[in-house]
Amino acid sequence: MSLELKQFFRLGLILGACSMCFASAAQAQLIGRDNVVVIQNARILVGDGSVIENGNLEIRDGVITQLSGADIAAASAASVIDGTGKTLIPALIDGHSHLGYQGRNSWGSDNYSYENLVDNLEQYAFYGFSAVFSAGSDAPNIVDAVEAARNNGEFTGAQLLYAAGMAPPGQGPNDLFLGHALAVEQRAGETILYGLENPEQAREQVEIAAYKGIRFIKIWVDDRGGSQLKLSSDIYRAVIEEANLRNLKVFVHQQFAADMTDLIAAGVHGFLHGRIGADLGEDIARAAAAAEAFIVPNWGLGELRREAVGEDEFLNQIFNDSATANLLAGSGNRQSQVIHNSVIENELSTSFQILLNAGVDIVLGTDAGAVPDHHFGYTGHRELEIYVRLGMTPMQAIIAATSNAARHLGLENRGRLQVGMSADLILLSANPLDEIRNTRTIERVILNGVEVDRESLRRKWN
Repeated sequence: MSLELKQFFRLGLILGACSMCFASAAQAQLIGRDNVVVIQNARILVGDGSVIENGNLEIRDGVITQLSGADIAAASAASVIDGTGKTLIPALIDGHSHLGYQGRNSWGSDNYSYENLVDNLEQYAFYGFSAVFSAGSDAPNIVDAVEAARNNGEFTGAQLLYAAGMAPPGQGPNDLFLGHALAVEQRAGETILYGLENPEQAREQVEIAAYKGIRFIKIWVDDRGGSQLKLSSDIYRAVIEEANLRNLKVFVHQQFAADMTDLIAAGVHGFLHGRIGADLGEDIARAAAAAEAFIVPNWGLGELRREAVGEDEFLNQIFNDSATANLLAGSGNRQSQVIHNSVIENELSTSFQILLNAGVDIVLGTDAGAVPDHHFGYTGHRELEIYVRLGMTPMQAIIAATSNAARHLGLENRGRLQVGMSADLILLSANPLDEIRNTRTIERVILNGVEVDRESLRRKWN
């Protein structure tokens, strides 16, 4: 698609959006935390697999206070939303990303700042995400300042969880990313990558992370094709044992499916790269299920780099033309129509089904931000499409992105639409159980009872 044609489609989107705004100005007021809100007659996907076909939901002070298939009195509500023909789902959660490095027009350590992290979290919110886990590449003081501002209501964005990254000294992330993470570490003057040399020192590093209030450890067990050292079993076992003593969770980037057996036996809590395929069979699946270790398939990181994603209006609606010029067909190896290898597809779907049949918890994760132009929020919706293409039902995909992700990240008040839970939800104009791509049909996003001003964000970014 040419830039001229892309601009034409964008103009049509803007004019259409404006006409809808004028037509519905009376009901376009944003929902605030102090509003009492009732959403009536919507299909409600709770997030645990259950559905209320014609349900009603009440929000007070940022919390879901009523949920029913029967009518809810709306007389005291400041906002009443007619959900007829629409679907409510919990806001989504991304269980694997790397925030701060991807900016609006570039990628790298120079972007890592308070302001860019806020922008990243607003982008997640725009796409309907209530929380995101950033996996081992963050400067804690900057992240903590951003989270404090979000909690104070200074901006509306996804909650940011992060991990202490641990690997052999000066290693861990891929060779490109590693240099940028080390540059942020030096500029911020605080530890991001904890170097592990032996089991005793590994225990000390976990103790330091726990003392700082960090709740998660991310370990890399990967030699990066021979360019780095691979974290040894005795060291990662020490990390996991010490973390368990301190009630910290350990998530792992592993090199091969074969690495998973010993990591599961050691007590790792989850895998941020599934390595799903011919090597991941029933033995590993049964062991992961028995240990209640989750798996993030993480397919989109490789797959979407071959696609002309800049032609997708769901992405380019929030970027100007210069930011997406290298994402169009003909740029690098990007294609408008990507043909999938049938042999590989069969291997992936067979292994995926083995995991599902064994009862392994699948968690949505994208690795967004780890490489240039793998964009926050957008990639989460695309990952769900891949899950369904390779064998999940739409309901299973939604569970992976909501209650499964919330449970494994310790977000006890998120991931389900139930009384007492945080009011984090998406109102969709179409049913994702009919077609998973309907998660794109976002009409409203509400986080902690506050509506995300998606139109203002769109205008700011364009």
